[in-house]
Amino acid sequence: MPLAPADAGFVEALCGALPEATFRPVEPRYLEEPRGRHHGQAGLVLAPATVEEVAVIVKAANAGRVPVIPFGGGTGLVGGQVAGDLPAPLVLSFERMTSIRAVHPTESVLVAEAGATLAEIHDAAKAAGRLYPLSYASEGTARIGGALSVNSGGLNVLRYGTARDLCLGVEAVLPNGDILHGLKRLRKDNTGYDLRNLLIGAEGTLGVITAASLRLFPRPSARATALLTVPSPTAALDLFARTGDMTGNAASAFELISGQGPRMMQETGLGPLVGPQPFPDWAVLVELTTHGAQYPQSMMEDLFTAASDAGEVTDGVLAQSEAQADAFWAMRETIPLANRAVGAVASHDISLPLSEIAAFLDEASAEIARIGPVRINAFGHLGDGNLHFNLFPRPGESRDDYADIAPILTRLVYNLVAAKGGSFSAEHGVGRLKTGELARYGDPARLAAMHAIKAALDPNGIMNPGAVLARCDPRET
Repeated sequence: MPLAPADAGFVEALCGALPEATFRPVEPRYLEEPRGRHHGQAGLVLAPATVEEVAVIVKAANAGRVPVIPFGGGTGLVGGQVAGDLPAPLVLSFERMTSIRAVHPTESVLVAEAGATLAEIHDAAKAAGRLYPLSYASEGTARIGGALSVNSGGLNVLRYGTARDLCLGVEAVLPNGDILHGLKRLRKDNTGYDLRNLLIGAEGTLGVITAASLRLFPRPSARATALLTVPSPTAALDLFARTGDMTGNAASAFELISGQGPRMMQETGLGPLVGPQPFPDWAVLVELTTHGAQYPQSMMEDLFTAASDAGEVTDGVLAQSEAQADAFWAMRETIPLANRAVGAVASHDISLPLSEIAAFLDEASAEIARIGPVRINAFGHLGDGNLHFNLFPRPGESRDDYADIAPILTRLVYNLVAAKGGSFSAEHGVGRLKTGELARYGDPARLAAMHAIKAALDPNGIMNPGAVLARCDPRET
């Protein structure tokens, strides 16, 4: 049977089962994504306050075959939170499920509801003398349920891992309305299938995460931050290896920055630009954090000296204060804003084996130049192999001028990434925008297993239909 809209009859049936405060007006904020490229629709927006209310909603949707679109902070960049091609769906917002349910400092565990923002979790962890390390530019808006649903990464993956690595257990509502009580705080639990990790990264297609037990860490006692000029990406990778050899696991971030990013900051009036002037073609932003009696500033100075002697670093600025370190990071986090202001011809969130990155950048740049005169801004989390490889129009032109070649450029990039053993989605997920890429590049056995899991847990196809897996079940059409 086909999916059905959240029509007046469906709304009326839920009115008697849910508090009035659960019902929200269908506002544009629920139907948009940050880049403004895709828009959704909704027949109903509900904001439950408890997991029991979520269960009532999902159970009713399953019985009525009404599609459910989970909505966190709305910061996703692959369209997983908006759907424009479904019968008017039910948008399930977690804006009222924001509690920090518990903090266990001696266990280094925090339990938060899905609607808590990363910033709120950071504050709660800090108040307990602990660190929750998942961090990125939208942390004041992004909610932990959404972060887990796409297994987001951010700036500290190098040392602490992705959202998946930072989660011990989840509470969730499955597509039939059953509540999964999985908020365990255990590091070891070998009792069968790992449903926690099945739900993390599933983008709401197998159920909705309503709360999570999160790993915390000791707060670093000191940090050292440096913006270092490197002659090439190859040198940056050599520097990364040297950083590990000389500092152990002290490196919490290792970011590659192309000079194109800061130049576009100047072009768009965003800034201020900090670091070596004029900004070099390639630089790395390195941060070391330590505990106790270790002195990261001395470690950074020794690293700079050794790397300079080896020709891996040609210049650099070591932050002399917290304010200067913060300024370096503010510059790094402004690059995506400048990208958005210019308007990308094509954007790519890719990951590669570290040893393939330099060759990829050289080959991709040469192949792209044969197709069209675009500007390349390659930057990102070099330490974990994640690059944002984005293509932009020349000054005075817009991305609309490149509409004919944009798909060709993206196919070229993804084909080269696949040939080098990489991934077309490193940290943003698949959403609705990349389902075709998953079908093209995904391993057939893996895709078959994913479809089988989806059919088993969500036979009516109501959970975020069209996200991750393309809608191919005739019951969903």
